[in-house]
Amino acid sequence: MKMRLPLLALTLAAAPALAQQAPAFHTLDGRTLRPADIDRTVQQLMDSALVPGLAVALLENNKVRYLHTYGYRNLATKAPLEPQTAMYGASLSKAVFAYLVMQLVQEKRLDLDKPMAGYLPKPLPDYEAWRDLAGDDRWQRLTARMALTHTTGLPNWRWIAPDKKLRFQFEPGARYGYSGEGLQLLQLVVETITGQTLVQLSEARVFGPLKMSRTSYVWQPAFEQNYALGYDEQGQPFEKRKRTKAGAAGSLETTPADYAAFLAAVMQGKGLTPDAKREMTLRQVRIPFKAQFGPLAAVAAPDSNRAIRLGYGLGWGTFESPYGPAYFKEGHDDGWENHSVVFGDRKVGLLLMGNSSNADKIFKALLERLLGDRATPWQWENYVPYQLAEK
Repeated sequence: MKMRLPLLALTLAAAPALAQQAPAFHTLDGRTLRPADIDRTVQQLMDSALVPGLAVALLENNKVRYLHTYGYRNLATKAPLEPQTAMYGASLSKAVFAYLVMQLVQEKRLDLDKPMAGYLPKPLPDYEAWRDLAGDDRWQRLTARMALTHTTGLPNWRWIAPDKKLRFQFEPGARYGYSGEGLQLLQLVVETITGQTLVQLSEARVFGPLKMSRTSYVWQPAFEQNYALGYDEQGQPFEKRKRTKAGAAGSLETTPADYAAFLAAVMQGKGLTPDAKREMTLRQVRIPFKAQFGPLAAVAAPDSNRAIRLGYGLGWGTFESPYGPAYFKEGHDDGWENHSVVFGDRKVGLLLMGNSSNADKIFKALLERLLGDRATPWQWENYVPYQLAEK
């Protein structure tokens, strides 16, 4: 039995923080949603699934049309979640990094299909973090395209293995297999090519130009006055991790307002040539598996995933829908659930950021009710609705 949070009080005491007075939003399936409709839907789902805080951004005509935050960033102090609250982005980090990498590609400083080893001054196993690969020459075949499409053959994280050793799980380029390690390797290459750290590069190329003043790959003192805690399924807080080491695969701290602005910039093609943006969001590899993580990540997918042509682009997942092609990126960790999706032909998108391990249990309903999106592969994402998850 789950311990219930005082979410009735949450709903009454913590009215949604409104970034600006928003006009009606038009869904993919032709409905018109007014702010009161959106608020009612979100708050009902949050209350039902015991979600302390949630940010919702709806994008239309490639712009942020609607941005609300609901509930609390800190249950103990009753501090409200706000558009400028620092939240852990988890693997949203990868989408930002892909955007940065594609700038280097369009400048011809990085070739997606050249072995990454060619950019390094010494063999990869000579680097302390990569010495586990000594004796396995497959590292010489790894490319930036493989890293961004999750086809390196490296695991998600080495520490998942019983001995915490890094080793290949399949031949590079053979198939899709989600890998944070692959993105970390590409980070080493990018920092070597540019002579700059990821923190410096992201500030100069992404956060500065897009005015994302409260976003960084490492913890910043400016976050101290307004940051969210993450909560487990029973509403107990996790200790806030204030990361001091930048990781392209997952160290991003951002805010709902900042990440919504990033999503709008990607939709508009800011900072990228049309060819670079198209390459980034185009399906590069098919995903024929039942789940993104866990033992089902190598089990043949149901027909539903084949029907939507589920795949991966460069740093973003991709699928087909009745409304045209879509690209998406999510971010998961204990106490944090985030999801973003864009329907490029319709110039419409959605961002969800929750500070609860329960938040993903309402993502399927939110995608359907707020966006009209019934094509997102929710089973592959493990977005099991709370009503079913509790059974």
